Amino acid sequence: MQVDLPDVLAEVTGQFARYEKALVANDVAVLDELFRHDPRSLRYGVGENLYGYDAITAFRAARSPIGLGRRTDKTVITTYGRDTAVASTLFYRDALPGRVGRQMQTWVRFAEGWRIVAAHVSITGPSGRSGGPARGPRLALSGQDHARGGTAAAAGG
Repeated sequence: MQVDLPDVLAEVTGQFARYEKALVANDVAVLDELFRHDPRSLRYGVGENLYGYDAITAFRAARSPIGLGRRTDKTVITTYGRDTAVASTLFYRDALPGRVGRQMQTWVRFAEGWRIVAAHVSITGPSGRSGGPARGPRLALSGQDHARGGTAAAAGG
């Protein structure tokens, strides 16, 4: 498999830039177009887990257009062959001083063009640090729960 073919990288970079422009302008039509119209598309957001194109478009339609401006940094786009790519970027919003956003998208080429099939957006603590170990109880599956496909039980420590 060839990685980062120049023509494919240029195509995906162009679509990524188009997405970013639409995001900060709240151009919902373009944002909806760039996600794959498929019930298997997903978007994990800062405060929502969206499964399927319909859930993603409903979120976009209801989202406030205020405060969407941001600056991106350390964008890395990698293509795998001619039809798959991953785009990752950090972003910063004036409304979230000292916090760092992270965005990852999986792009796939279909007959209708490049589309996002999966995306994840999160916000880290100050200066991009996760803040160390999780606060509160850790969750672990006991051997018995795991074997049954059960739920997590709090583990002290």
